[in-house]
Amino acid sequence: MSTALDPVVVGVDGSEPAAVAARWAAREAALWGTSLTVLTVSAVDEGPSAGGGTEWQAAKEALAQDVARTTRDELTALEPGVPITTETSPAGVETALRQASRHALLLVVGPPTGTLSGLLAGSPDADLIARADCPVVIVRGTGATRTDGAVVVGVDGSPMSDAAIAWAFEEASRREARLVALHAWHDSYSGRPFGENPATPLIDVGEAEQRVLAQRLAAWHDRFPHVEAGVVVERDQPRDRLIDRSAEAAVVVLGSRGRGGFTGMVLGSTTHALLHHADCPVLVVGSARSPRGIRAFVPPGRDFGP
Repeated sequence: MSTALDPVVVGVDGSEPAAVAARWAAREAALWGTSLTVLTVSAVDEGPSAGGGTEWQAAKEALAQDVARTTRDELTALEPGVPITTETSPAGVETALRQASRHALLLVVGPPTGTLSGLLAGSPDADLIARADCPVVIVRGTGATRTDGAVVVGVDGSPMSDAAIAWAFEEASRREARLVALHAWHDSYSGRPFGENPATPLIDVGEAEQRVLAQRLAAWHDRFPHVEAGVVVERDQPRDRLIDRSAEAAVVVLGSRGRGGFTGMVLGSTTHALLHHADCPVLVVGSARSPRGIRAFVPPGRDFGP
């Protein structure tokens, strides 16, 4: 494992949800042994109404910098071993977050409830998450302070879920937590995940999926032998099962999009539902490429890709 990891970046706006996200990000940086960057923005938006005069802009920038410094001081007291820097961007929220993701291990934000307009009011939408150059974590729910839950990963056999599995094992390893790989399917699904024969009766689908998923995790377990990993295959809507699991999880890990035409697991709609209804932080992997310092996202053993 490389020791030159990119920093964890957290966007803050002075609100309590953002403060919760910042504390989560500081702990995450400590788990990874890397630094933390506290990011604020001083632009109101990215449309024609952005701006408001030199004095107003200067006041917004000063306020953003003050929020960043205050957050840094609080986090330094919480995680004294984590190097923490601040950054205030004059860009709009989406631009600032996307730019920050280019040199970040993780981009961490709270739910879209910012209270100080113009700092970081609102969190990235699905489009930004998909376009970010690093995984994005939305810190939400009562599980934001949970330290003893499992790492839950949604799996559907797509390249994005392969990347999610890799991140999930990394998270479970660093947290010394159990990993739960969940795959759900339902009657409206017309194909078979993991390349199962379309002629396979529905009654046999769950058993076949569990077998293939167990084989896949066994291969990953060779890289993370100390991580206890379990397989859960259920007949239900993926979003419902993942939301239920989030009630006791430390973090849910998903790919931003899944395999089109499959059960819907880790598709945009599933990820969107988790971002708004999960009861713990949600880590969304939007790229199958490996960021610096992370094991390559190439599933060991059998290739289950398209």
